[in-house]
Order: sequence, then C-alpha cells, then structure tokens
Amino acid sequence: MLPDWFFLPSRFASLFRRACRPVPPCAQRLSLGVSLLAVAGSLTAMPVAAHAADTQAAGGQVAAPQASAMPAQPSASQQRQAARLSTSVVFRPSRTDMALIEDLEHRTFLWFWEAGDAKTGLVPDRYPSDQTQASVASIGFGLTAYGIGVERGYITRQQAIGRTLNTLRYLSSLPQNDSMEKSSGYHGFFYHFLNKDTGLRFNKDIELSSIDTALLMQGILFAESYYTQNTAQEAEIRTLANTLYQNVDWVWMRRPDLRLSMGWSPERQFLPNYWEGYSEGMMAYILALGSQKHPLDSASWQVWLTTNDRRWGEYYGQTLLNFAPMFGHQYTHSWIDFRGIQDDWNREKGIDYFENSRRATYAQRTYAMTNPGKWQDYGKDVWGLTASDGPGELTQTVGGTPRHFMSYSARGTGRDYTQDDGTIAPTAAGGSVAFAPEIAIPALREMKHRYGSHIYSRYGFVDAFNPSFHNADKSFWSDTAYLGIDQGPILLMIENWRSGLVWNTMKRNPAIRQGLLKAGFRGGWLGEGADNVSAPSPATHASAAPSDQPESGGQHAHARTPARSGAQQAG
Repeated sequence: MLPDWFFLPSRFASLFRRACRPVPPCAQRLSLGVSLLAVAGSLTAMPVAAHAADTQAAGGQVAAPQASAMPAQPSASQQRQAARLSTSVVFRPSRTDMALIEDLEHRTFLWFWEAGDAKTGLVPDRYPSDQTQASVASIGFGLTAYGIGVERGYITRQQAIGRTLNTLRYLSSLPQNDSMEKSSGYHGFFYHFLNKDTGLRFNKDIELSSIDTALLMQGILFAESYYTQNTAQEAEIRTLANTLYQNVDWVWMRRPDLRLSMGWSPERQFLPNYWEGYSEGMMAYILALGSQKHPLDSASWQVWLTTNDRRWGEYYGQTLLNFAPMFGHQYTHSWIDFRGIQDDWNREKGIDYFENSRRATYAQRTYAMTNPGKWQDYGKDVWGLTASDGPGELTQTVGGTPRHFMSYSARGTGRDYTQDDGTIAPTAAGGSVAFAPEIAIPALREMKHRYGSHIYSRYGFVDAFNPSFHNADKSFWSDTAYLGIDQGPILLMIENWRSGLVWNTMKRNPAIRQGLLKAGFRGGWLGEGADNVSAPSPATHASAAPSDQPESGGQHAHARTPARSGAQQAG
C-alpha cells in the first residue's frame, strides 16, 4: 500500500522523490519511495544581460522550513547589485581553477565507473551506502559518463564499449510485464529502482517512472550517437539503444488531457500526478515527441507550457521562469543545448531556456548573499539549494533559536516556494558550471578550500553539508554518500562547459532534433526551417552523424537570450 504522502498535492510529493534511500546516520529514515518529483513551487523572476560570451576554459528563508514560505525580497540596492553581478562577462579561469575542475571531473567520473556493476551495467542510487537499489536514472548518467571518460583519457574506448554493451544487453534482457514482482518495467518504461542482483523491481513501493526512464533514455541516446564507428560492437550498441528507446510507449503514459503521467504501478495503475510546467519533465516530452514508434503530438508540448506565464516573474534581481531547486534547471540541459533555440513561449519572452537557467543560478547566489534565514556561512561563494541529503528530521537550538532540519528534501528557493535548512549541495553549483562559470567555479573553489577535509574525497564533493548543524563534537554536518543523480549534472555540465561533448553528441541524434522541432523550437543549431519534422528511418537513426569531427566547445559563442516540479495532481 502506498504511503499517505503519495496523495498529497504535487508540491509536497517531491519532498519524497527519493524517499526510500537511507539517510545519514543522524537522520531519521524515510520509509517508502515513490519518485513523485513534483515541487510545484515556481522559480520566477528579469532579463539580465546575454550569456557570458566566450567564457574561456583552458580549455528560505525560514528557520523551520515551510513548503510554501515566501522569502523576504532583496532591497532595491541588492537587486541592482545582483543585476551588475550578472551582466555579461568574459570568464578566464586561472590555472588553479582548471586544476580543480579537472580533478573534480575525474573524481566524479570515477564514481560512475567504480560504483557501477561491470557485468550488468547497473549503477546504484547512492554509493557508498548500505542500501542496495540500482537507479535507472543513475544508469543514464553513467552511460554518458563512459563517453566522457574516453575523451578525457580516463578509460579506453574499448573499455567504454564493453561497459556500454553489457549495460544495454542487460537492460534489453530484463522482463517487461504488468506483474508485481517479476518485472523490471512495462511498456518500455523501467521501474525507478531495480534490485542490484536480479534487475527486477526493487520492491512493491517502487513505481514505473516516466522521468527516471527519460533520464535513462537520455544516456541511451547519447550512446547511440557517440559510438558511430563502423565496427560490429558499436553497431550493436546503436541497434540496442535505438530499440530500447523506441520501445518506450509514451502514448500509453499519456493522460486524456495530453499530459504525461508521472508513473504507474500494478497496484494502483497510473499515478495521480502528471508533468506540467517548467521542470526536468521537459526531457520526457522532447523524447516522446521524437519517438518513431510511440510519439506524442505537438499538442502535448503546448499543454505542458500552459503554466509558464503564471511562473514568470522577478526574484532576487532576476526575471525568469520559476523553479526552486537547481536540479530542474540542470537535468534536461545536461544533454540538450538550449542556447539560441526557442519555442513559441521563449520567443515571446525574448530569451531561451539556457538563459533562464543562468538567471536561476544568479538568483540562488543572490539569495545566499542576502541570507534571509541567517544560515551559517551563506555568501557569494557558499550557496546551492537543490534536492539532496540533509542532517535529519529534527529540531536543534542554534544560537538560542530553534532550527528545524531535514533529511532528503527538495531544497530550493523561488518566488513562491522556499525550502531551506542551511544545507548546501555542491551539485547546485557544480551542475551550473555551464550556465554561469564565473560564479559557479569560485563557489566550488571556496567550498573545497573551506571545508575540503570534510566534503571532498575520492569521488569529489559529497552530496551535501550543513555548517549550521552541529554534532556533539561541535563540527558541522557533512554527508558520507554520493548520489548518482547529483554526481551526474556535475560531470556532464563540466564537460559541456569545457568541450561541448555531450551537447554536440546529442545534436547529432535524430530523435532529439525531431522532438525539439515538433515542440516548436527553431533557430541556433536547429536552423529556422521545419521542412521535415517526420522521423528518420530506423537505419538512419541508428547510425547518425560522423564521430571524427568535433563541434565547437561548450564554452564559446553563447546565444542570447530552466526536474521536478511542474507536476500536478489529478482530480
């Protein structure tokens, strides 16, 4: 039976999107785990200057957080300061910056390589951990990580081919049916968590997840378009990848109102929550629109956009399409380059979604500088709210004031949604390096410098830390685990900033291009025309584009101009 919070409005459901994970030792354990990923709170907020041109790589407010709390708005002088800070700059990282970025990227890659099972390709939700579930979202990030590892020289191409083939073969062999215990998925979708030993549904509380399947499919399509050499093994990768993607029955997951459901379970059928409004859910719609076998119509994208105007507005010196936690601005962007491409809604506002995420990054930083909740150490280089681990569900008196702390929660700050208990997640800055390196890299540098012995280890930054929470020995709280869905944006977005590898690989994938065109995106690398928005043949899809001609790096030529929130509850 599903827990009571399953039926809460979607803005609260997201607080439990990874609830079956174990929390740190000092935290209470959350019992069950439906990944309803919906923080309906918006991040609203002012057009700032255009993207930083030619960024060069050497290459809460509240003591007791409320889900709907309204943080104090910055003063006029603070907003002017924020506007000055976010003007277009040329960022030239120092050698020290690049040494940090190179080290962090390598360590974060190692997490996927060493945590993943070499025989099955299953990647854990968190590691190291006493919990055993594999996460299909982590697998999607992992499949992308292996290509990055090849390009950076961390592993050989043959090693990456071997791990990728094992993963795709294993996923292709798993049973798809409507049974409660003897299945790994249904209608091409996969269960959010799988048993690491059997590959089957982790337990009866785990749902068939549309967004976690989308994250998996992003990695699968990356593999399809990265391994393009004329060899038997790489041809098999392309065939397996295309088949897995085309088997996802998006039409089955579509509700009568044309929105995508968040998931399904044999016990309760389709979940009452659905994807609507700006969030990581945009990737599911783009993938669904680009499908040949089970495509959604363009009308589904238009329905998904209907809440945008209500969530557009000023927040901490920025005007943007609102989404409080940073992961909603990072997940889809980790694979798809939105610089310079616009849908109908973008064109009306005069920006693109990349610029929107850049503004969200600045708004988060200005919130930390203003620090309305008076949390310890918040400032211009210590910031970052997103879904992450936390100290635990408890209240502690700090400086004479009772402070409520949380375990795993969808922290964030926005126009009408703030969730903040002083917990900083490095992935909020790390996954925003491609958006605003001039503020994200100094934040990573300062956090490592100030707290490195506690928060930076073999796999880079731990998931989260909280300087305001003091243990018995008076030291601040820091996590001991790393989460795949937080490691992934750090790795992919650093590489996108350095070389554009992931973005440029996905640009060659016909399904991505098809999905964007059907959604109404034009301009930039897509071009202006939509003469042919019919899907390519399977043969074309499976062998798209050459692999020996890299495109320009992600740190150059920005265009002008933000998963889990937009979900709504049915009924």
